[in-house]
Amino acid sequence: MIRVLVADDQELIRSALATVVDVSEGLSLVATVPSGEDAVRACLEHMVDVVLMDIRMGGMDGIEASAEIRRLRPATRVLILTTFDLDEYLFRALGAGAGGFLTKDTPGAEVAEAVREVYAGRSVVSPRATRALIQRIAGATPPADGQQVDFTEREREVLTLLARGSSNAEIGRELFVAESTVKTHVGSLLRKLGVRDRLHIVVWAYQHGMITPSDG
Repeated sequence: MIRVLVADDQELIRSALATVVDVSEGLSLVATVPSGEDAVRACLEHMVDVVLMDIRMGGMDGIEASAEIRRLRPATRVLILTTFDLDEYLFRALGAGAGGFLTKDTPGAEVAEAVREVYAGRSVVSPRATRALIQRIAGATPPADGQQVDFTEREREVLTLLARGSSNAEIGRELFVAESTVKTHVGSLLRKLGVRDRLHIVVWAYQHGMITPSDG
C-alpha cells in the first residue's frame, strides 16, 4: 500500500485529493495538511511514501517544503500539483527533488496513476508542462548538432511523441503497439542516452537537435 500525504491550503482541494486517494486501489491516505511546514512535520511523524503537494501556500511554499522533505526523508517522493503550469515552477520543483509536476485539472485517475509512477521512482510531468519545458529550452539556447546515437526508427517515433507530452498509453494507441512495448522502447532510450527519466529524454533530444519546439 502506497502511503500518501496531501498538502494544500484550500480545504476543498484537500478534500478532493483525499477522496481520490481513498478510492484508488493501492493507495492509503496518511493525512491532509494545510501548509508546507505541516507537510514537513507530518513526514517526520508518519511513514509517508508520496506527498501530493501544492505550490502556493502561506509561509513555506510547496517547493521549499519539497526540498526539506527530500533532505530529511530521502525515501519520500513528492508530486507537485498546482493550478499554475508556468515553467519557472517546473524547474524549481524538479530542482527541489520533486518526482512529478501536474496541474490541478488532471483527472483523478491520472493523479492516482502519477502517484504510483512517482512511488516507483519515475518522473511524471503534465503534457502542458512538458511543452513549457521545450519552449524554455528553445528560448535559452540554440540546439547543438545531433549526437550520433543509434536509434531505431521506432525509437525516433516514440521520442517525437514523448516531446508532445504523450503518455505510454497514448503513444501505444498512436503507433498501434502494446503499452508494454512502448515501455520497452522508453527503457531503451533511457539506456542509450544515459538519462534517468522520460523528461530528460526530451531535454536531451532538443538540446542535441533531435526534435524542435514544433514537435512538442
